[in-house]
Amino acid sequence: MLKPPEEDTALTRPTNDGVRPSLSWRNARQALHTRVAAFLGFAVLLTAVFIKPLFSLAAGAIQSQLDSYIVLIPFVSAYLIYDRRKRLPNDYGFSLWAIIPLIAAFAALATALSPRRSGGSLSYHDYLALMALSFVGFLAAGGFFFLGRKWMTAMAFPFAFLIFIVPMPDAMADTLETASALASAEAANLFFNLTGTPTLREGTVFQLPNIVIQVGQECSGIRSSWVLFITSLIAANLFLKSGWRRAVLVCFVIPLGIARNGLRVAVIGNLCVQFGPQMIHSLIHRRGGPLFFTLSLIPLFLLLWWLHRGEGRKGTPESEDLGASPALLAGGSEESSRT
Repeated sequence: MLKPPEEDTALTRPTNDGVRPSLSWRNARQALHTRVAAFLGFAVLLTAVFIKPLFSLAAGAIQSQLDSYIVLIPFVSAYLIYDRRKRLPNDYGFSLWAIIPLIAAFAALATALSPRRSGGSLSYHDYLALMALSFVGFLAAGGFFFLGRKWMTAMAFPFAFLIFIVPMPDAMADTLETASALASAEAANLFFNLTGTPTLREGTVFQLPNIVIQVGQECSGIRSSWVLFITSLIAANLFLKSGWRRAVLVCFVIPLGIARNGLRVAVIGNLCVQFGPQMIHSLIHRRGGPLFFTLSLIPLFLLLWWLHRGEGRKGTPESEDLGASPALLAGGSEESSRT
């Protein structure tokens, strides 16, 4: 006796509680979409609340030589989230981890508003930095609240990357510029010695045969080095799996940035020696930043290629194809040196 074919049990057979799995799956998916929509609505509302300082930050960043990369950060973060969309878990829910970024956000907001109300000495740049930090903290708290710990863990790097919308505080920028100028002077002195250029050096001042140049803070290359650091973080996260390999790539940026700056000073100095002091006003000095930034990308990506190849040899999971171009942030030119 012929029997009718059995129906798909995954779709039609009721469970013990009488609810079909397909309906439960649809309900869970609908609830997940509701959670995501609620978070997106919260993000839009939060942006509206912070719209004035965020607009001022973006407008100032466009005109700033140090902070111009900030306007690209949200787009890079959004791309990284989109790139990881298939790895997002199905679990969601409130997480108590929301308390930590929430406390940090309120602390930054209180610090930003208190001196301005009492006539304190907080600069407007530092005020914008604190407001941006508060915005990122509230956004992260919303992520933990609406989406939960597993979602935030899966999106840890894209969310953490948003910290770069916070501009450097004035004190941090001054400290890094001073340290970079001193380190660049040491590197330039090494290049002068390698090329046999006669020099007398006192600190960051170099006396060459027909000109005296100084490696000032404005030509410390801190902006290019900072953008190079951000670029290395993106490249390491996209193309490397091993933690120590990622650390090697990112740490390599420090000596690379110093060497690039020292080479730039040495090239300009040697041009002045060979062709005359007027070369201090040449395009390679005033607009040479992008050229030297591009040159510094060559050893960075050669190291990335070597590290990525090493992972493939040892049988570790391959990352994405190196043929795909990572989201790079363009470096700009630096200010001219004091002469």
